[in-house]
Amino acid sequence: MTQKNEPSVAKSPVLLPPDSPVRGLVVDWGGVLTTDLGSAMSQWATDEDVDLEDFIILMRRWLGKEAEEEAWVNPVHALERGEVEIPHFELKLAEGLSEQLGRPVEPEHLVDRLLGGFRAAPQMTALVRRARDAGIRTGLLSNSWGADKYPDDLFEGMFDIVVISGKVGMRKPEERIYQHTLELMELEAPQCVFIDDMAHNVAAAVEIGFIGIHHQSYEQTVAELDVLFGIPLGGAGDE
Repeated sequence: MTQKNEPSVAKSPVLLPPDSPVRGLVVDWGGVLTTDLGSAMSQWATDEDVDLEDFIILMRRWLGKEAEEEAWVNPVHALERGEVEIPHFELKLAEGLSEQLGRPVEPEHLVDRLLGGFRAAPQMTALVRRARDAGIRTGLLSNSWGADKYPDDLFEGMFDIVVISGKVGMRKPEERIYQHTLELMELEAPQCVFIDDMAHNVAAAVEIGFIGIHHQSYEQTVAELDVLFGIPLGGAGDE
């Protein structure tokens, strides 16, 4: 006797237990929901015929040690807080690179060229969506090199709250931006996991009570999240 094929039924997501002490997930953008910073910078350096070490030297000169550098006049910090416009920053960056390289660097669209090597990380974006479907409150916390450099269409259905440094006038690792994020999340720091590819940003979050994950790979991050939330957040194709 021929049997009719049963219609396939989509699996319901495993929901976060109501008594779970950890209820929120806050993630960075570049290097977490995208390909890593090193790969993007290497691509830019190749395209621009720039020795990446020269760029690193300039960034070290600008960023310095947090305790020794006056952040409020730093070009990168000012851009991330939205205190300078992108064309002004591009001029400053092109001047610095031109001096370091000993040849002119075209300032127009320099930030777009710098960020052009970033690609979406589909496994990580799917992970955040699964977390939200499971009842975990989700947020984005990102230092921006231009507040309009984000694919807003990708955010739909992914985040409960979005904090972009250039829009709020604060940047990681300043404590106030983490506190601002917690207020929007409507959770306490120990109830939230924070994921970033920059160790000093994670350390700053942990300092005020977040549970921190220094993101280095999808596999490492999802394994830590499974333990912290007590539910499986990996995708069907992860095995």
